[in-house]
Amino acid sequence: MKRIKLLSQFSILLLSLALITACQKDDGPSGSNNNDPQENIPDTFSEYFGNEISRDFIGNVIDTNHNPIEGVTISIGSETATTDSNGVFIINGANVNERFGYVKAEKVGYIHASRSVVPSNGTNKVTIMMLEETVVGTVNSGSSGTVTANDGSSVNFDGNFIKEDGTSYSGSVDVIIHHLDPTDEDMNMQMPGMLYAENEEGAERMLQTLGMLAVELRGSGGEDLNLAEGSTSEIQIPVDDSLLGIAPATIPLWYFDEVTGYWKEEGFATLQGNMYVGTVTHFSFWNCDIPAEAITLCVNATDENNNPLNNLLVTITSGTFGTTSGYINDNGEVCGYVPSNESLILEVFGYDICGDISLLNQNIGPYNEDSTLTIVVPDNADLIQETVTGNFNTCSGDAVTEGYVQVTYGNQVFFDEVSNGTFEINLLRCSEDVTFSVKGSDYINLQSTDTINYTFTTPSTNIGTISACNTITEFIEYTIDDGESVLIFDNISANYYGVGQGQVDGPSLDIFASSPNQNNCFYLWAVLNTPDYLGTYDSLDWGVANDTGMFIGECLSMSDNNNTITYNLTALGNVGDYIDINFNGSYEDFNGDPHTITGVIHALRDQ
Repeated sequence: MKRIKLLSQFSILLLSLALITACQKDDGPSGSNNNDPQENIPDTFSEYFGNEISRDFIGNVIDTNHNPIEGVTISIGSETATTDSNGVFIINGANVNERFGYVKAEKVGYIHASRSVVPSNGTNKVTIMMLEETVVGTVNSGSSGTVTANDGSSVNFDGNFIKEDGTSYSGSVDVIIHHLDPTDEDMNMQMPGMLYAENEEGAERMLQTLGMLAVELRGSGGEDLNLAEGSTSEIQIPVDDSLLGIAPATIPLWYFDEVTGYWKEEGFATLQGNMYVGTVTHFSFWNCDIPAEAITLCVNATDENNNPLNNLLVTITSGTFGTTSGYINDNGEVCGYVPSNESLILEVFGYDICGDISLLNQNIGPYNEDSTLTIVVPDNADLIQETVTGNFNTCSGDAVTEGYVQVTYGNQVFFDEVSNGTFEINLLRCSEDVTFSVKGSDYINLQSTDTINYTFTTPSTNIGTISACNTITEFIEYTIDDGESVLIFDNISANYYGVGQGQVDGPSLDIFASSPNQNNCFYLWAVLNTPDYLGTYDSLDWGVANDTGMFIGECLSMSDNNNTITYNLTALGNVGDYIDINFNGSYEDFNGDPHTITGVIHALRDQ
């Protein structure tokens, strides 16, 4: 069985299952199979979608370099949103259907993009990779011409074009072409919708693609154009060498309907050398696919203690129809289309940073109707389950009511929507990698936190309170006994002393903050271990010579008795860069009363 290479960034966000590559039988240009029993086809295709429901969505939009795209207009039905500086959008209460939801993304300079999903319970997470409007060539109305891309894909024209309102167009025509190769690991994020289609008989099908071609036409004034009625174009779509052995001589053509959000069968293409060649009457995305009958399958994943798991990759492989994949959401669920009446193999994988660990492999199916499957993922000594929790406030100290927190672990990013000032993100980490970073974004006030580094305190890491004050360059924040968070951002001094430079022989730190307006002060003193100094420290024992550790009691009436505070030094930058420390634990005050504390230091190093 072919192993799937995991995506390198934003992988948690592929929520719908999409076919990639594998062997496939040829059902012919129409996608029909005369040996199959009579199929019941509804009067209208939308009857397949089920009842209308309300679902929440959070997603991100990225470019082909995996960088976020700001200012993208997102629409789900009548609900709209705009991506922020992280490329993230939130739409709650969107009207979708039980078996189909359609997310559209538009921004000037990029071709139209979208994602279709089988909505699951909880917050649905999606990732859309937008393709730039790169002009490959120019033709003129009234004259025939051919435009060929560097990879050999091409389109020819007879010179007759119309505007969106149906009137004739005269002038130059810019031709935008993008070939999408099924062997490219980013194709699932780049293609529109998902590989779900209506065939010529009006029946639903899932698709295995052997190649797609996006074609958009622009007039001299930037207006959208298309072929005039009665005109045709020949398109040529390359087939990767690795797929030629399974490519049928004739294959159905499918175009993506940007109004409905799914593919529709129209015509066919023939294999000529390593190119599928077909004739089309209009432009959108065109797709060379082999169809298969499908059902929706929802997979619920738990650990051995019946706790929901999330953010793991699930792959389902058919020996006939290939491999589908999707990521488990926060409720431990992933849904999508799989081929019906096929024996399947289900696998669950960890993350790239953990070495693509296979956590589960089992046979499932066959299924002949929509189904739900619960799987138990066994414990793995190489992976540790973690929960990251905390509070997220606005800069004025109020709970964030519309925002999100993102946890970055390795090259994966995990999101949790925030509606009441709290967040919880569950993930599995590798046993040898214990650091992660957190960034929060206040969606209403358009403010964010800095990216702050932390160390896991297995199995649960409470990072305390973070505040979205993107104009603040450094801060110290802590909470005692679950009381109100204290935020200090004035008069912070952070200093590193090398051997022989400070008050002790070894390397040391002192961080002091005084905020007269806030009537707060804070002082940390640390004696460090050997380079690179990063890691976990306990409370400094003043009575032990050459002890290493940290202490923050000076301003907080904190005694040495029963002091079990743990400190994590996660960054020690050069002068002008950040020193990051997070801490939590319990202590006694000078009256012997017990307290708990959790906090974070994000301070610019002064020396």
